[in-house]
Amino acid sequence: MSAVALQMVCVAGLLGLAVLAIVLGRSKISTAVIYGATLAVSAIALAGALRSLLGGADATALTLPVGLPWLGAHFRLDALASFFLVVINLGGASASLYGLGYGHHDPAPHRVLPFFPAFLAGMNLVVLADDAFSYLLCWEFMSLASWALVMAHHRERGNAKAGYVYLVMASFGTLALLLAFGLLAGPAGDYGFAAIRAAQHTPYAATLVLILMLLGAGSKAGLVPLHVWLPLAHPAAPSHVSALMSGVMTKVAIYGFIRVMFDLLGQPSWPASVVVLFLGSITAVMGILYAMMEKDLKRLLAYSTIENIGIVFVSLGLAMAFQANGLKAAAALAFTAALFHALNHSFFKSLLFFGAGAVLTATGERDMDKLGGLIHRMPFTSFVVLVGCVAISALPPFNGFVSEWLIFQAVLQSPELPQWALKIMVPAVGAMLALAAALAAACFVKTYGVTFLGRPRGTAAETAGEVDRFSLAAMFILAALCLLAGILPGLAIDALAPVATQILGSRMPAQTGQPWLSIVPIAESRSSYNGLLVMVFITAAASLAVYFIHRFASHALRRGPAWGCGFSDATPAAQYSAISFAQPIRRVFGTLVFHARDHVTMPPPGDLRPARLRIELHDLVWSGIYAPIADAVGFLSMRLNRLQFLTIRRYLSLVFATLVTLLLVLAIWS
Repeated sequence: MSAVALQMVCVAGLLGLAVLAIVLGRSKISTAVIYGATLAVSAIALAGALRSLLGGADATALTLPVGLPWLGAHFRLDALASFFLVVINLGGASASLYGLGYGHHDPAPHRVLPFFPAFLAGMNLVVLADDAFSYLLCWEFMSLASWALVMAHHRERGNAKAGYVYLVMASFGTLALLLAFGLLAGPAGDYGFAAIRAAQHTPYAATLVLILMLLGAGSKAGLVPLHVWLPLAHPAAPSHVSALMSGVMTKVAIYGFIRVMFDLLGQPSWPASVVVLFLGSITAVMGILYAMMEKDLKRLLAYSTIENIGIVFVSLGLAMAFQANGLKAAAALAFTAALFHALNHSFFKSLLFFGAGAVLTATGERDMDKLGGLIHRMPFTSFVVLVGCVAISALPPFNGFVSEWLIFQAVLQSPELPQWALKIMVPAVGAMLALAAALAAACFVKTYGVTFLGRPRGTAAETAGEVDRFSLAAMFILAALCLLAGILPGLAIDALAPVATQILGSRMPAQTGQPWLSIVPIAESRSSYNGLLVMVFITAAASLAVYFIHRFASHALRRGPAWGCGFSDATPAAQYSAISFAQPIRRVFGTLVFHARDHVTMPPPGDLRPARLRIELHDLVWSGIYAPIADAVGFLSMRLNRLQFLTIRRYLSLVFATLVTLLLVLAIWS
């Protein structure tokens, strides 16, 4: 059986499980059967994708007699598709394992189980599709399945709005992709990727395709200003589905952008890279600023996804700039860094959403200001979430540091670019990435500290307990992958070499032959990094510090009550909250970015009512772009609503006027 046939059999298995979930309905065994079988199928698909990626086999294709009569449905597995299938099916396997435990706490599993394997099947099909019709059909199937999962708990507050906004943005993205593939097909109308790849595309058409792909793929990935659905839809879905949407589905959108801009269009142009760099850098900074202001745990993680998508697009923009100027080694470095960060983000963001789901299961709360002290009641969950927070903060020796370090190494190659616009812009983009990295560290210090440290702020946190073994197993596996990818990054970089070779015609230097398992992006004389030695040094230094403190300093400690600002026993509510932690950042950026306002209600002397602080934040993208569009649509809808009350004579007159207008347009056009 060929590699692509194996993947299609796995897709058929997932679709069969979706039908089986409908048959089982509300059965008590449905959760265990569906998630267990989905785990098995995803594991098989993951093994097949890894074998195809690491084996270096040639691309294999398959045509099915469905779809358009003269075209059929074409599917193809190459190195690029194999890598993203690894991301999809690894995420699917871990989410299925997590769902074996988490699913038993779902109040309506029959609303989730049929669409969970269908969602995974849709993502697999998008990556395997080899013609525009199949791609768009599978893309829409993926979007509708994920929308159904967002609406699974539609009676909860805000979920119906989240589903509506997501459906509108998904439809808009599909329309943009449809127009992009129409331009790529050209007058010949050949929608096969092989024909599109072989055709010549004018600069004008390439520019329009870039804009449409940024709208279509960018809306699904979460590029600013197309990000508005993420903080609504991701928290509304069940936590393991949120992990798939944030950690995996956004990578399917990145795949679509790479497939079109790097593969089907051929050689990129440097002006296109300027647009991608600008949008990516703005997205990275805005995403983490939004996250910093949040106190809802799942909304914070959704906003953090926007930041990481921006980082990936910055790296892709660098790859486009270097490739357009013939700098093959630098292009391979930036492109590999983008893929590596996409993989890493799927690891630690899925882990963090699983952790948020564990907290939600144990406490029933997503508001961090009502949590606290969970490190004592959920020690295993708190440990793996700490790993995820360190990884996403890009701190060594975990994987987030390595991929962001590679991106900064690509930024340092910018003096080789001949265009002055890029010479000036790329360092500025690097500075924005550095700002985003610093804000991310502060954001996840807040997240972990307010949620897991300190004292419980409510009875839900006081009575919390550890979650089930399946959920813990899924989280520990992802935590281990975060560490392994951080201390042995050379293995991952070499595994990505076939993808870079296929897309760019070049690759990074082989890393497995470097001494001490170091990684060398360009040459040893420029820079290198050794994650294993860094981990050993950090472990040794921390161990020595703990030993000397306990051996020589513990007896000198003087214990006393903590200073409580004049109060003998401050209540847990007096601890730092998520809002107070973010206040310095809000004071610096809030006025410009969020139009932030602090409203303080201070009772007069003698009034025993408590003082009140209300924070007012505005999403300028929503209020400046989407709210006016929604108002205009509502206004036009009310006006057009009168058409349904016309008489038959007026209807016939309207049809006649429309026909005459169309005939005039055709006559002028011809």
